Amino acid sequence: MRRGPTREPGSGPASRGEGSGEQPAAGRPGAVARTRRRPAPGEHVRTLTVGGRVLRVAVRSGNLQSPPLVLCNGIGARLELLQPFVDALDPRREVVRFDMPGIGGSPEPVMPYHLWTLAPLLSGLLDQLGYSQADVLGISWGGGLAQQFAVREPARVRRLVLVATATGAMMVPGHPRVLRHMLTPRRHRDPAHAAAIAGEIYGGSMRDGASRTGELPGTTAGPGPGRGYYYQLLAALGWTSLPMLPLVRQPTLILAGDDDPLTPLVNARIMHRLIPRSELTVYHGGHLDLVTEPARMAATVEKFLTAGTSTATRSADGQPAGRRGQSPRRNAGH
Repeated sequence: MRRGPTREPGSGPASRGEGSGEQPAAGRPGAVARTRRRPAPGEHVRTLTVGGRVLRVAVRSGNLQSPPLVLCNGIGARLELLQPFVDALDPRREVVRFDMPGIGGSPEPVMPYHLWTLAPLLSGLLDQLGYSQADVLGISWGGGLAQQFAVREPARVRRLVLVATATGAMMVPGHPRVLRHMLTPRRHRDPAHAAAIAGEIYGGSMRDGASRTGELPGTTAGPGPGRGYYYQLLAALGWTSLPMLPLVRQPTLILAGDDDPLTPLVNARIMHRLIPRSELTVYHGGHLDLVTEPARMAATVEKFLTAGTSTATRSADGQPAGRRGQSPRRNAGH
C-alpha cells in the first residue's frame, strides 16, 4: 500500500507557539477571552431537523471552488469551540459545523444513538444543505464519526482529516487517571475545574497554565452539556474502526500531537499503517491544538485540502462536488 509521508516534531510549521496569536478579541485565532465564542458575522446559524433529530448548524459561506469542509467536534463540545480554527482557514472555504443532539443548541434526543448508525445523520445534513460531497474533519470523538461516515458513505466524502483521534474501543488508551476526567461533563460546566485539569488531560500548550484557560471548552459561558454528553459516551461503547480502516479509500490526513494524554501518538501510527491513502503529520503539541494553535493547524489542513485540486472534483453522480446544481467557481492557483 502506498502511504504519504510522516512528518515528525520540528518539521514544517508545527513547532509550539508559532501562530498562537493570543489576542484580546473573542472570535479571533488564539483568542483568550472568557466569553462564549460566537460564529462570525458572515456565518448563518439555523436549526435543521435531520432524520428526526434536531441539530443546530452553522454555515460559513464560501465561493464553492471546492467542496465544503464539515467539522465533527469532540465529546461535549459545542460548535463555538472550533471558531478560532474556522477563522484561521482560508476565508474562501465554505465551512459547516453542528452541535450533536443534546449538546450546545441542539435539543436532547429522545433515544440514545450509536456511532454505527450516525452516517445517515451526516448524509442527511449534506442533503438539506444542498451538498453532493464534502471534505470532513473530525477531532477526538468527532474523528470516530468522520471515519464511520467515510466508510459508510464513501461517495459523499472527498478528503478526510482526522485530528487527535483513534479507533475507539480497540485503541491504545491514555492513562486511567486521565480518562476518569472524561466520565463526566464537569469540565464543560466548571471553569475552575477545567483550568485545574487542562494540562493533565489535554497536554501541549495547556500545560502552560492559566494563560491558556480562556481557550478551554469549560470556560465558555452558559450551561454545559447534560444527558447529551452521556449519550455521546454511550454512542462509542463497543465501537471500533480498526477492521474498517483498510476500506477508507479517500486521501486522509492524520494529525497527532506528541504530547496528547488522551490519545497517545501510537494510535495515529496504527491508523496511518492501515489507511491506504493516508499521510501522518506529528505536531509538537497536545489534544486541543486545533483550538489553541489554530493558525499553524489550519495551514496544514489547507495544504492537504488544496493539494492536487487543479480540476473540479466530482461526486459519484458526475456533478461538481460543491453545492448541488452549481458549478464550483475556481480562482487561479487552485
